[in-house]
Amino acid sequence: MDASSPAAIIKVVLPKVPFLLQAAASHTLGLSSTSSKWDLRTELIVKFIRSLMTSPEPTPIGKQQRMTLKDPGIKGPIWISKITVPTPEEDDVSETLNNVIDALKEGGEVYSPAIIAPVEAEWTGYRAGVDKHRHRLDLSEAQHYDRLMKEVTSDITVLYFHGGALFLMDPASHRPTCMRLAKMTGGRCLSVRYRLAPKHAFPAALLDALVAYLYLLSPPPGSYHDPVPAKHIVFAGDSAGGNLCMALLQFILQLHRSSPSKPPTIRFHGRDVEIPLPAGVAPNSGWMDLTRCMPSIVANSHYDYLPVPPSQDAIKHFPKDDLWPTDPPRGDLYCETSMLCHPLVSPLAAKDWKGTCPVWLGYGSECLTDEGRIVARRVAQQGGNVIWQEYDAMPHCFSLIFEHLPGGVMCFESWVQFMKDVVKGRAIETHGLFIAAKSLKETVVDVRKLLEDVSDQDVNELMMEARVKRSTGEEGETKVLPRL
Repeated sequence: MDASSPAAIIKVVLPKVPFLLQAAASHTLGLSSTSSKWDLRTELIVKFIRSLMTSPEPTPIGKQQRMTLKDPGIKGPIWISKITVPTPEEDDVSETLNNVIDALKEGGEVYSPAIIAPVEAEWTGYRAGVDKHRHRLDLSEAQHYDRLMKEVTSDITVLYFHGGALFLMDPASHRPTCMRLAKMTGGRCLSVRYRLAPKHAFPAALLDALVAYLYLLSPPPGSYHDPVPAKHIVFAGDSAGGNLCMALLQFILQLHRSSPSKPPTIRFHGRDVEIPLPAGVAPNSGWMDLTRCMPSIVANSHYDYLPVPPSQDAIKHFPKDDLWPTDPPRGDLYCETSMLCHPLVSPLAAKDWKGTCPVWLGYGSECLTDEGRIVARRVAQQGGNVIWQEYDAMPHCFSLIFEHLPGGVMCFESWVQFMKDVVKGRAIETHGLFIAAKSLKETVVDVRKLLEDVSDQDVNELMMEARVKRSTGEEGETKVLPRL
């Protein structure tokens, strides 16, 4: 759907009107299972999105992808400066990533090493004093960057990875989120246009994320910015972007584990660049498990709009088009099925988080909550400092979607405060909260004991079982993925 076209919007919404009226009546009469937790607006939005994402006749992957890549244009209180990180002459970046991938294998995993390529991104800042209809100024990208920097008031640089199940959307779709982050932090965002599946399989997106980090640390000649100290950088992202945040963190941790006596370096555009940890990592509703095997996938589905596995028995494959299936075919959009339990594909599979920088994890009562709980638990049990926040009855990425909800505002403000704290060098102590719906009453939870009834061994067995089912075709490629 082209969100900038009124005709396209009407075409999508009009057939849903009877369904939405029924949902409104059910909520008003207290017959909906969520009416005690949600206001009417939230009920209608969640059910409308769910109806779009669970089509009984899914659109081919290529068409889905193109629908979400339409740039609505740049206007309103936002500065955008578009850049392209040039490809380095050296092969060290991709070779280092491949070595780390191989070091974290447990046997039998197969992947095709990615070829390094130019990486596009958008510097994003807040443009004060203009209304939402003000068009972008007719300036060069360098001039836009200079204007952006004149309004930056803090040291915070957010390296942002957008969501979209690793095959949808791009920085244009996430400009409102990055603008809001820039406004509230006083800093700037570098929002990365990483390569999308299925055309670009793992590890292409992660390689692009690594290149973007190197670009901040050691800008090649001709870049607009000066080198950014790692202590001023926060990795952030929503959903699939949260996956890339944690995968990039795990990559850096493994790099440090393999080089204990000296800071690890990567050769990038003629320089040996040290690879320190960032100030912090902050996934929002991060997608940590590409096997999609945890109990909350089903148990929390009534609060979420993500597709539910039981509804997909009859839809095991996406329709064929120019992007899918791939040649040679594979069982997952993002990677070979043998790689689904690799810690740089599914951070839920990562066993070692020792030495990590501070981590913030925010979720609703969504399909992905359990995988977030396990990651938070492991980080905390291994001595990492992690802030865990779970918002009762809230769906996936609620704080990005529901700006009108007090809980959404509270979550977003906590996200921002974490970024401010870690860049300021303030101590982060492990702390967990469960926030009740509507009342926002806070209950302290022990992060080290999250989801105690599911042990690490249970997690490993569930993931391995799901990987086998995906490899054999018992579970379809569409499981829990958008079917627009």
